[in-house]
Amino acid sequence: MSEGSIDISLGRDEALILFELLGDFSENASLNLEDAVDRLALARLHGALESTLIEPFDPAYDALLHAARERLNAYLSG
Repeated sequence: MSEGSIDISLGRDEALILFELLGDFSENASLNLEDAVDRLALARLHGALESTLIEPFDPAYDALLHAARERLNAYLSG
């Protein structure tokens, strides 16, 4: 499905909060941020991804993002 994997590091508190948020999202298809700590956990996840991924800084980022969406869409359809 993907062209490799990445490892990110999160604190246990952020991981627990994100686990709950994503579990709710999986069931309800909406993200309900109850308070500032939910937003902080998401911001830290974003920061971990930003410090790991190189694609957002690639001039062809839009095409890379589109291709990633196409691969995941094919996975869902397949």
